[in-house]
Amino acid sequence: MNMVFSLLADAVVVVHLAFVGFVVLGGLAVYRRPRLAWLHLPAVAWGVGIELSGAICPLTPWENWLRHRAGDTGYSGDFIEQYLLPLLYPVGLTRTGQIALGFIVIAANAIAYGWVWSEHRRLR
Repeated sequence: MNMVFSLLADAVVVVHLAFVGFVVLGGLAVYRRPRLAWLHLPAVAWGVGIELSGAICPLTPWENWLRHRAGDTGYSGDFIEQYLLPLLYPVGLTRTGQIALGFIVIAANAIAYGWVWSEHRRLR
């Protein structure tokens, strides 16, 4: 049974990573499928809201609970600290840095949506 909980925890990580990727890069997918904006914009709002508020995404405690059930130790902090920061950012992300990440996501998506809007307008 421990292996089942461990696999479920890993699945939560994959879903979490896919969601973060969608938040950051989903604006590009909207170019090909404009109707995705109805899914992407709320995802961006959620992701930015989590970053700017300093809250922890509900997937993080769920993953930790599954890890504990599997007999593993969970981790403190949030998903970004545990999985993304070691890949993308130096150790010791500050609150200011976290807020900056939120604004980077806003800027990246504003640029992507501006591009999508201008391209679709040009093609009319």
